Amino acid sequence: MTTNTCILIGAGMDCGKRRRGCVMGPDAYRTAGIAEELSSLGWQVEDRGNVDGPVWEGDAPTGQVHAHSECIEWTEKLAEAARAAMKAGFPVFMGGDHALSLGTVAGVADHAADQGRPLFVLWLDAHPDINTPQTTTSGNLHGTPIAYVTGQAGFDGFPEIETPVAKENVCFIGLRSVDKPEREFIQKSGMTAIDMRYIDERGIAAPLREFLEKVAAANGLLHVSLDVDFLEPSIAPAVGTTVPGGATFREAHLVMEILHESDLVTSLDLVELNPFLDDRGKTASLMVDLTASLFGRRVFDRPTHSYT
Repeated sequence: MTTNTCILIGAGMDCGKRRRGCVMGPDAYRTAGIAEELSSLGWQVEDRGNVDGPVWEGDAPTGQVHAHSECIEWTEKLAEAARAAMKAGFPVFMGGDHALSLGTVAGVADHAADQGRPLFVLWLDAHPDINTPQTTTSGNLHGTPIAYVTGQAGFDGFPEIETPVAKENVCFIGLRSVDKPEREFIQKSGMTAIDMRYIDERGIAAPLREFLEKVAAANGLLHVSLDVDFLEPSIAPAVGTTVPGGATFREAHLVMEILHESDLVTSLDLVELNPFLDDRGKTASLMVDLTASLFGRRVFDRPTHSYT
């Protein structure tokens, strides 16, 4: 995080699943004051607007992969946007559903390879998202990004991953909804998987710091992908994939504060915010607060919000 330029890129991708609403996410972050927050922390903020994605064409029949061609087009455009933004500063990709990471992580990985450095990915999510278009039972491609960026088979028609992320460079934190095939894949892959049971027993700081030590030792770039459903639904209701038992307010801020102190993070996804499901902007505001913690806001500087 040595750069002082933050680049905001809206990605209203809303075709990674059938429940609509994430298209409104980028503007919700802007309304919640993300640019103003980052500017107040001394960052130069450049808002590049929203990536112009394909036209939504309706739901696929049950049992079929949903919006396959649309997701391919989004992936191409977001990979290009990510490669360009990484050359100019610290990109924040404001989603949009988690399928956007098909493109953002792929583009960031290409940039890391150009720099001769490995890319590490921290996946803050209730789900590991390592299905493929061939193995998904829902047909929703927001459950596939990690499989794609690590070079797994089954992504016919998608751009070929030229610089796959090494599986051992992926760390999941906050897992609590994992399919059996995903669990088996994680166990044999070398990925780091920290579920909520682990966090209950050891806390969230220790495993995060262990992963960050790996990143630092490898002189790696670190991409963070923050899904709203990483959080406890009572504090972040605006997501279509709520899973009880998520990270608390303080756990989530602690993660972001530790990440800031590490000085390792080079790009960020904010995904799965569905403002249609929010309570007076509660979730959007929290996600902006967490982003501010990542960018250096201290506990004593944090404003107190009231939602009563």
